[in-house]
Amino acid sequence: MFLAIFLGMIAWLVYFQIFRSESVISDSHNPRLNIYEERVIRGDILSGDGVVLATSNLNEDGSQTREYPYGRMFAHAVGYVNNGKGGIESSSNFQLLRSHSFFLTQLVNDLTDQKSQGDSVVTTLNYEVQEAAYEALGNDDGAVVVLEADTGKVLAMVSKPDYDPNTLAEDWETIVNDDSSSVLLNRASSGLYPPGSTFKIFTALEYIHENPDYESYRFDCEGELSVDGSEIHCYHNSVHGQQNLIESFANSCNTSFANIGLSLNVGKFADFLDSALFNRELPGDVSGAASRFSLTEEDGTAKRMQTAIGQGDTLVSPLHMAMTAAAVANDGTAMEPYLVDHTENDNGKTVRRYRPSEYGNLFSEEDAAIMQEFMGAVVSEGTASALSGQSYQAAGKTGSAEYDSEGNSHGWFVGYASKEGYQDIAIAVIVEDGDSGSKSAVPVAKAVFDTYFN
Repeated sequence: MFLAIFLGMIAWLVYFQIFRSESVISDSHNPRLNIYEERVIRGDILSGDGVVLATSNLNEDGSQTREYPYGRMFAHAVGYVNNGKGGIESSSNFQLLRSHSFFLTQLVNDLTDQKSQGDSVVTTLNYEVQEAAYEALGNDDGAVVVLEADTGKVLAMVSKPDYDPNTLAEDWETIVNDDSSSVLLNRASSGLYPPGSTFKIFTALEYIHENPDYESYRFDCEGELSVDGSEIHCYHNSVHGQQNLIESFANSCNTSFANIGLSLNVGKFADFLDSALFNRELPGDVSGAASRFSLTEEDGTAKRMQTAIGQGDTLVSPLHMAMTAAAVANDGTAMEPYLVDHTENDNGKTVRRYRPSEYGNLFSEEDAAIMQEFMGAVVSEGTASALSGQSYQAAGKTGSAEYDSEGNSHGWFVGYASKEGYQDIAIAVIVEDGDSGSKSAVPVAKAVFDTYFN
């Protein structure tokens, strides 16, 4: 028994050193980090294309002032160091306070009571893509996430409302004492929203799983569907007429998908969504909120119809939906999102490089091929036609997610685009109170695609 306990302790120590020690040391509440801050100038944070996003200025009294040259644009992704820490400033805290300068330089600095230069953290963020997403979202609240489909690199992460990290210490009391303020929340990873019609990606796939003859599906849309006293309306009561499954998807026909929802096996649907990362933490280094799905056999007609069109109790994060689009583009394989490409010392020598990590199959290759066709139809002949005819090939799904009893909606777009000679990129856009996704979210996605591919 003593030997078993002893071996167990050794196993735990080995596990801790390999997998846990860095995250514990990096914790902003760890008092040991104060020792590093006394000896090291906090390192810079840079975009993947070399733009300095955060840097430290050393004052005469030995203290440091942190400067964010682009202020609000990178606020939630890069984070802050005043009144605690957030974003990359928090998750890469330890790396920024380590110095891998030439050892003789460090020795001289120690002997002369000078601070050594901390390592720089080079992110995966692309300055131009971030700027395009930030400017396109404009004065609207919401979020944009852009991923490289086959690596999981986060190219852009925008969240609004935002804050200026340069003046956060001065603004802190105002922010924390304002009960209605949520500017510190990173909506891109931690915001939870009803998915609206973007959820039809999952509803369509579950119907296909249960009905191998799905190509024979037909529905006559009259603009509304009433079952057991519960009514579902198409957007603006549009009448789509005869629809097959791909037409129902491309035209975002609510009544057709409510009809589909009533036919699904609830247990199998729930299992499929569990495998698609609902009700669990997302993989990867980007922390965020878990998307939620709840539907049981006991739920009535109204909830089953609402859930099938992305309403009901379902909530998703933009990061989750960007991962979903990336998996479709990547033939079903989901990559873990990550924000740091590598760390380097003050001479530009790489200290540590972070590699893409495969989570696994979010969808089968066959499912991904079907959804590529369906999402392509949304652009070629459906609700995202503004993305057709470009120098790149785009595919996606729009959504209008009602968030109150008065019918006010957030606008969604979830999709991806490709062009020869470029990496495929996936995107999720939500515009709060943006009405339809076609109207508010698709133009944001187009601005990002145009910038990246052109």
